[in-house]
Amino acid sequence: MIEVRNLSKYFGSRCAVDNISFSVEPSTIVGFLGPNGAGKTTTIRILTGYIPPTAGTAKVAGHDVVKESLAVRAVVGYLPESVPLYPEMRVYEYLNFRGKLRGMDRSQREAAIARVTERCWLADALRRPIGQLSKGYRQRVGLADALLHNPQVLILDEPTVGLDPTQVRETRGLLRELAADHPILFSSHTLSEVEAICQRILIIHEGRIIAAGTVDELKARVDGQRRVHAELKGPSREIGAAVQKLPGAEQVKVTSDGDWTHLELAAGSQTCQALAELAASRGWAVRRLHQETPSLEDFFVQAIIDARVSAGSGGRPAPLRS
Repeated sequence: MIEVRNLSKYFGSRCAVDNISFSVEPSTIVGFLGPNGAGKTTTIRILTGYIPPTAGTAKVAGHDVVKESLAVRAVVGYLPESVPLYPEMRVYEYLNFRGKLRGMDRSQREAAIARVTERCWLADALRRPIGQLSKGYRQRVGLADALLHNPQVLILDEPTVGLDPTQVRETRGLLRELAADHPILFSSHTLSEVEAICQRILIIHEGRIIAAGTVDELKARVDGQRRVHAELKGPSREIGAAVQKLPGAEQVKVTSDGDWTHLELAAGSQTCQALAELAASRGWAVRRLHQETPSLEDFFVQAIIDARVSAGSGGRPAPLRS
């Protein structure tokens, strides 16, 4: 539904987007991550027809963003980070106005407003002036506007900003429902949120895609982040010597507390299971055995650091393949 090929955007001599390619398939939520100034917003503005690319192509629902800009806008539901609303309008008036701009007749507008009002939890705010609403409610009005014309594709920039925890959870559920009919490109600074709802993730840095894949695929690439913590009942010297020999075990720290030996070590993916099997074979009771798994934040930070190191050494950050 979204196809980007060798897309670049220059502002004068500054390269904001550097030869990127990616796709968003039907029934998929794709998270778009990157530090400030990485090129996320520029890419989104190209995809929604607000600015043209310098080079490359992008298609949304089969429509070229340059040659068929109006058609792209007709099939995209776009929620920008800072939602442009008219504070003097009431919520109903605003949604009705937006429906008119999209060419809906009165019956279509009424049906669409009823649908998005229910989906975005706006029933108690329809008659209130937008200027009197909280940031969370204004965000919901923006999301309702993006859904008003039942778009084929959704492009959402920080859709849960300003929402309380209950509303964030409800919005996540809504996005999962919407993804069945509307592929979603979802930009956010909240990594836990992206991890919770996205099937695939793109990470952009200095205008280039440096990583792409599922959450599990990206986590699996984090080196040296797995830590195992264990408490075994037995002689600490014997336990420490045996654990040192386990596959993937590194940086083993051993401390003793009476009959119990405390272990902390860097580990491979199979080390925790090997440690449990070792304890069982030696008859060492296990009071604790816990493996810390890498988070999306671990991968994100490592990917950005690696890209900066590569750029600082005179090379361009090499994109990581999914």
